Amino acid sequence: MINRRDIEKLENSTLSPCAVKSGEGWGRCYREKEHPYRTRFQRDRDRIIHSSAFRKLEYKTQVFVYHEGDYYRTRLTHTLEVAQIARSICKSLQLNEDLAEAIALSHDLGHPPFGHTGQKVLNHLMKDHGGFEHNKQSLRIVKFLERRYPQFEGLNLSWEVLEGISKHSRDPDNPILQCAEFRYPSLEGQVADFADGIAYNAHDLDDGITSNLLNLEQLQEVTLWRENEKSLDQQYPGLDFEMKKYQVVRRIINDLVTDFRKTTQKNIIKYGVQSADDVRSCEKRVAGFSPKVSAKNKELKQFLYVNMYQHRHVRRTEFKAELYLTELFKAYKKIPELLPEALLKKNGHGSLERRICDYVSGMTDRSSISEYKKLFSPDTKDSSL
Repeated sequence: MINRRDIEKLENSTLSPCAVKSGEGWGRCYREKEHPYRTRFQRDRDRIIHSSAFRKLEYKTQVFVYHEGDYYRTRLTHTLEVAQIARSICKSLQLNEDLAEAIALSHDLGHPPFGHTGQKVLNHLMKDHGGFEHNKQSLRIVKFLERRYPQFEGLNLSWEVLEGISKHSRDPDNPILQCAEFRYPSLEGQVADFADGIAYNAHDLDDGITSNLLNLEQLQEVTLWRENEKSLDQQYPGLDFEMKKYQVVRRIINDLVTDFRKTTQKNIIKYGVQSADDVRSCEKRVAGFSPKVSAKNKELKQFLYVNMYQHRHVRRTEFKAELYLTELFKAYKKIPELLPEALLKKNGHGSLERRICDYVSGMTDRSSISEYKKLFSPDTKDSSL
């Protein structure tokens, strides 16, 4: 039967020199006794999965609101896809899969309802009170807002997971700033970051096609789509569009991951990286795409922005989302007694505006819509009374 020390020894003998080893980390804010058979990062992963914020991701939007269809991605399905891509990349590069998975599973915990629209709205509402950014909010959740342990606030995650959640942000909350020579997060953190972008573009492409916001003529303007469709047609002529869509998106993910692996491995050699701290203090980010594939990926992102995120249907949804969140925030600020009593008592967690922001950003799409109706529709029954 294998125990934690066996796993740590196995990591030391099998992982890349530039990987983060579970037994050699920077520890936690609050010291805890190590687990007998789970490493630090495995415990972090489990704590994240069992958190309230993680469960709420099921009803938080990517692009389409929850009631628009069961097929479309949510923050939860997106998070699982990011974790899968990150683990695959780390396995092939001999990096720490458990660390990358923990970062991937926690990277969107701070996202508010209604996707990026929610973030823009809350950032505007909080402009005079420190602003709002979802990576910082994810840190705030795992460090303070989750309450599951009597010994400490938050989840008391490992330093390396907090570093990965922070991504490239240089604000004072970023753990990486504890060391002046560190510029970038660990390779596992960088992998999780790129896995996020790969998953995001690919599944938004899929959802955009399924929702009929994107058509074949438009898609053929995109190099990654056009190249993969051509090779697929040569191999399997006459495929129906539903099958073609799935296969082309699948191949795009594979192209991006394959190039990312090869380029990152070349950069490890190019920059002479020999340890996790070498990665952090390297003159340039070690992980990334080749210039050619980076340009193709950028083209895909721009295509989605113009043809999908600016689509009339999406903009109408964004308009309603802005209305819900703005009016809720204003109502709570005007009459704080509308908030839960427990929230009003948490003076140590910031100003009233910050606590309102915590509450609103922690809502799901459906709970924010429901709360809006309770407050502003006289004929809607309020179950909290």
